[in-house]
Formats: sequence, structure tokens, C-alpha cells
Amino acid sequence: MTADVDILATDPDLTPLWQAIHDRLSAGTDPAHITNITVPTPTPGTVAALRSWLDTTAQRRQNRTSVPHTPKGLKVPLAPLLKALGLPERDLQPLAERAVGHPVINRKERRLTTAQLRQDLKDYSAHRLPHLPGLQARLAIGADHDTASDTRRLIDTIASLTRQLPHQPPRTLAKLAHDHAGDPHYFDLATLPGQRLVAAVAELAGRPEPTRPDHIRALLTEQGIIADRLWATVLLHQVRATGDGPIDRRLNEANSPVALNLRDLTHSPPRLGPEPLIVVENPSVLEAAMEHATTQPMACTSGQLRAVDHALLQLAVDQGIPLYYAGDLDAAGIQIAATVRQLYGAELIAMDQEIVQTTGSDPSVTPLSILPEGCDPTLADALRAGGRAIYQEHDAILARLLRHQCREPYERRGNRMPPIST
Repeated sequence: MTADVDILATDPDLTPLWQAIHDRLSAGTDPAHITNITVPTPTPGTVAALRSWLDTTAQRRQNRTSVPHTPKGLKVPLAPLLKALGLPERDLQPLAERAVGHPVINRKERRLTTAQLRQDLKDYSAHRLPHLPGLQARLAIGADHDTASDTRRLIDTIASLTRQLPHQPPRTLAKLAHDHAGDPHYFDLATLPGQRLVAAVAELAGRPEPTRPDHIRALLTEQGIIADRLWATVLLHQVRATGDGPIDRRLNEANSPVALNLRDLTHSPPRLGPEPLIVVENPSVLEAAMEHATTQPMACTSGQLRAVDHALLQLAVDQGIPLYYAGDLDAAGIQIAATVRQLYGAELIAMDQEIVQTTGSDPSVTPLSILPEGCDPTLADALRAGGRAIYQEHDAILARLLRHQCREPYERRGNRMPPIST
């Protein structure tokens, strides 16, 4: 018989057969050397079609078959199948590709060429980056035919940029990326090129590769590379300073939250007053603090900690300022709080079993995701019992935060506490 190729390629019952053939061809096996094909997951329709093509009448009478089941799947003799279908051997691969929907790629040959490609990239990086032996091997890891040109570009740009360190006067990371890679965002620190650049600078400096955002930027600054000093800010409210610098004056003259960037905190750091500093996750807490005229010094990191947040927290620690931290009661908020407590010794507030119980049956509509390891067991049990995240905008949490923060300093000034809804 001569089968209709369109029918063969589109029949869903035959898809397991063509997939098995596609896999064998992709393993690098020549069709002429394939005796049998094992179909791991045949459907009843697959079995019926193959046996109708390959079993003789005598076999059926004796309850025997040319297509037996084995522990690994249905065993199909290839040559008899091609003969039964009237299909030339040369047409097997095009049919399998059409049925499966993507071309056969010889994995064995590709592995060999990929190994050679990576060795070529290692040799290239050794030639271009002799001053960075530790980085050379890392640049070729994971490279393949699709990424080889990108890897060579990365090697070239790091070679070009690092041979001119340290930069005097300092230059921005975006400017260096523009000049050496033609793209101001090429070395953004969240990208692989940015991470490889940090590794290169650390190796040149003979130091471990930093992981904290503020440490990364400090390392780059030492080499005359300025990264993200202006765009990210931290908010300070009712924070008074005792110094006479420009940032001290901004804080002392302000009647509303002051946004400070990384340059403010590192180039002209203020001398903070001795009052404890309450750090919160969300700007909405500062809005509530203004509404209720609280006078307790507060700061807001606006979520995940960035370099500017680390700089503020470290500044407070260096100046002996007591730190308190409050975040959302969800997986991310608890993780941030753990980081602030571990790195800076902050005391956590409004992040305990009692506050969860205070929120009652009205937390939020957001399901509680998996809590990080190390979460306080009593807090974790209370949150899981409710099954919902609890955010700082909740009245009960705002009441706890504002009363905790402002009672002593506010009442010390002879005032009464402003009303806080619960």
C-alpha cells in the first residue's frame, strides 16, 4: 500500500509513533541502522493501526503479533513498517518532523559541536582577559550556538572596560556601558553582563564578590564606576539631624517626608538625631503618620531592599541609632524583615501572633503564599490559620504602628494622642 502522508502526519493516534521515531533520529541514529522503534506511550488506536498494517492473518489466528508490548513500550519493526506504508527511507525524517512539529536536531552531533564551541570561547576569553583568570571559565559556562555571539560580545566589552580601571574622574555605569557596549543598559546590575562585570571588578580588587546591593555599588565606586545613585530613593519623615551639612539642613527644614538617594547618603551623609528610627515597608504608613501628626522619626524602604535602603540602615547602625522594622505579613514582607533584623539588629514591631489575631476575620483577599524558612512558628501558625496575607494598610496594623511609634515622643511634648480608627 502507499499511505496518504497527510493522513499519517495528522492522525493523533499515530503521534506517539512519530514522536518515538523523531527521538531516535534526534539521538543521531541513521534510519538505515534502526531495526526497531519502541513507542513508550501508545494509545489503543496506535496499537490497532500498527497491527492492522504489520500482522498477517496467520498471526492473528494464532494470537501472535509483529508489534508486541514490552516493559519499555510497544516494539515496532521499522523496515516492515516502511514497506507496509510504501514509504521510502528518505521520507521518514520529513514525515516525523511534520507530525511532531519541529525539526530533527542531531543531539549527539550538537553536543560535540557545543563542547568545541565552549572550548573556543574559553580560549578566546583567555586571550582577551588574561588579567581575569578567575572569570574566564565562567563566561563560557552554558554557552551554545544561540548565545555564542553574545558571549563573545560580553568578553570584548569586559576586556575593554576593565583595562581602564580605575576611572578618574568617576563615570556612571550607564555611560561606560554606552561607550564600551553601545547600550547604556548593557551593564545594568540585574542583568548577566552586569553581574559578570561585578565579578570582574571584585577579582581585580582581590576581594570576594559582594552580594548586597550597597556593597556592590561601593565596590564599583572604588573603581570609579557610579551605579544608580540618583534614581532610587528612601523616604524619611520627622527625622531630625544634628549635623550642619546640606542633607542635615534638608531634614531639619522639612515638614513632609524627604526623599534621599544613594548619593545623598554616601556623599553628604547626615548626622541623625539619637531618637529611635522606625522603618516601614510601605509609603502609605507615612501618609497615615502625617494624617495623625506623629512625630516619631520614620523611614520607608518601599518594598524590597535596594542599595539606598541598605545605605540608610547601615548609616543608622554606624551612628548608634536604635532601629525598629515593620513590614507586610506576607512571604515577601517577612523575608525583608528577617534580612533587616539579621543584618542590622532591628527589632520587629506589628509582626507577631497578637497583631494577626487583632486583624480578626478581615485580613485581605490575597491568599497567603509559602512562608520563608525561619519565620517565627507562632506567627506562621496564626497566618496559616487565616490563610490570607495581612498588609500594613489594615487599620489594626496602622493603629499598632502609630501608637507604638508616637506615644512616648508625642506625649512627652505635652500633647494628647490623635485618634486612630480601629
